[in-house]
Amino acid sequence: MPQPEWLIDRAKLAGRFPPRVRARELWRIDPRFLEDAQHDATRLAIRIQEAAGIDIVSDGEIRRESYSNRFATALDGVDLDNPGSALDRSGHPNPVPRITGPIRRRHAVEVDDVRFLRANTDRRIKITVPGPFTMSQQAQNDHYATVDEAALDYAIAVNAEIRDLFAAGADVVQIDEPYLQARPAEARRYGVAVLTRALEGITGTTAVHICFGYAAIIHERPTGYSFLAELAAAPCAQISVETAQSKLDPQQLAALGDKQIMVGCLDLSDPAIESPEKIANRVRRALTVLAPERVILAPDCGMKYLPRDVAAGKLAAMVEAAALLRKG
Repeated sequence: MPQPEWLIDRAKLAGRFPPRVRARELWRIDPRFLEDAQHDATRLAIRIQEAAGIDIVSDGEIRRESYSNRFATALDGVDLDNPGSALDRSGHPNPVPRITGPIRRRHAVEVDDVRFLRANTDRRIKITVPGPFTMSQQAQNDHYATVDEAALDYAIAVNAEIRDLFAAGADVVQIDEPYLQARPAEARRYGVAVLTRALEGITGTTAVHICFGYAAIIHERPTGYSFLAELAAAPCAQISVETAQSKLDPQQLAALGDKQIMVGCLDLSDPAIESPEKIANRVRRALTVLAPERVILAPDCGMKYLPRDVAAGKLAAMVEAAALLRKG
């Protein structure tokens, strides 16, 4: 969800690539009051989702500078004072955590976020964690013999976090893995293997999100995924894909077996709020391939860069589209 202008400098946020190391300069609030301000902004994000009619509510990732850096920089084994460099999915170098020792999770990172979310809504709740493959691609490896080995230790850290998130009350935990699409050759080599390790022994409802990147940053997108069918082998219940911006051929979804599919049906590159019928028509394309009980409506990707009123309007229109589709 979009963070309020009073909380974070949205011009600075939009003027750079998503941070991989800490970016404390983005916050407008004195560090002494930042946690309270983040609590207030998270309550607003929850209320916006509830007012729109969303069934499964998130915390909006309000406390995060990016979807991945809060978790990735909380791990042992990375030197944050002397960052490395890695190419972003756009092909530009970006400061990233530099791996200098074994990747280990020293403590739970997002458990308090789940507890706060659970205390502030009576709806089903969902939390996201960055995926092990993506984090391994967003780091400079100065320790492991191969990046594959680094990704496996990231997976072990993610597995421990997911267990704690379910214990804290999460109904759904989603692993965000956009780099499976961005780096398909490496993904085919070890992407599903590390996802499988991250989900080992997990019994709660899990999802994997794969996308083409934030529309505000990645403007050109292909019409199909270069890595998708392989996720049929991942031990998760749900796969989240974008279809609106890419106009995805729904036949690509047929390869995902019996998994539930979060059909991304909101175009986040367009500030216009779509009509419920337009959104419903996007989902109807997926319904030519998927049984209705396998379909969940969702935005294409994160709404972080949208104005808050636009995000709220798009969510409300998506809920209305769901109601149209249920009518048949």
